[in-house]
Amino acid sequence: MTESSSLSVVLAGGGTAGHISPLLAIARALVEARPDARVVAVGTAAGMETRLVPAAGFRLETIERVPMPRSLSVDLFKLPVRLVRAVRQALRIIDGAAADVVVGVGGYVSTPLYLAAWIRRVPVVIHEANARPGLANRLGARIARTVAVAFRDTGLPGEQWVGMPMRPEISTLDRAAARRDARTALGLDPDLATLIVTGGSSGAASINRAVAAAAPRIADTGAQVQVLHITGRGKQARAADGGLLAATGYRQVEYVDGMEQVYAAADLLLARAGAATVSEVAAVGVPAVFAPLPHGNGEQRRNAAELVDAGAAIMVEDGQLTADWLLAEVIPLLQDSGRLRKMSLATVPLGVRDADERMANLIIDAAGGRS
Repeated sequence: MTESSSLSVVLAGGGTAGHISPLLAIARALVEARPDARVVAVGTAAGMETRLVPAAGFRLETIERVPMPRSLSVDLFKLPVRLVRAVRQALRIIDGAAADVVVGVGGYVSTPLYLAAWIRRVPVVIHEANARPGLANRLGARIARTVAVAFRDTGLPGEQWVGMPMRPEISTLDRAAARRDARTALGLDPDLATLIVTGGSSGAASINRAVAAAAPRIADTGAQVQVLHITGRGKQARAADGGLLAATGYRQVEYVDGMEQVYAAADLLLARAGAATVSEVAAVGVPAVFAPLPHGNGEQRRNAAELVDAGAAIMVEDGQLTADWLLAEVIPLLQDSGRLRKMSLATVPLGVRDADERMANLIIDAAGGRS
């Protein structure tokens, strides 16, 4: 790529919002930095990217999904054939785009793109969203020109801490200025201390159970607070008679379109510790209670660890998250404005609002250095 030529970028990642959201944030920042940039996103035909990427205005190509078997099975013996086929598909995409650089955010789709880029000697830039890297990016980091991470000390070779690329509606959020309007839009009292609970778009069963059990008892504590419970689609909290759970100071919805409203409205957030949630909480300064997902490889605990160590968040084990614990620990914290203020201030050294721009600059630099 010469200084006067256009920039061609192939962005690989998909399957879940955790991969697609930073991918789209990076794509937007690239086009902002280089209006001449040609961006092609690569995913699979079964992922959320088939809807989200075109809706964001970017071209999507798909390759076959190549999961990496974790045990001896038939799929393990099929892996070489599947991987070769996916790499060939990735080569066609890279050649068709005349790619100057390949960028991966992890997930099943990234490994074939990394290998295809290595074959074509196209520079690779990776972004790892979790504090504990996934398999695709652990492999990709071995051949990458640039390794960027959302959390410090992931152990990837040559990593550079850039933070988590996120939507500008979140990265530019002024919580104080947006608070009253956000609470009104969410059907809340603008003047009451507010706990917002979310388990993500699909909900979190253990969090939902604890909050539903605590909700009818909150009024008995005498606390002047309100709770917005985002249950997840199809996961409404039910009362004993089968109807929707209702209680004083408690409101439930299945989904909120636009987490910036949640962050603006909340004095305190109770959530899982996914990489995007932790990074966004740090960027905008929301005090949080994290209940990490109890399965997997422990990445959610590691995601939240830095905020917890800094005093910006507290962590509760999934098995300890009960109605009694919520009433004894979370409701008093929600009424302690001084402690909440200290927690919010503690996020300042840890939050990154311009990770998308940082990534765009790294990608442009890598593309410019292609031999």
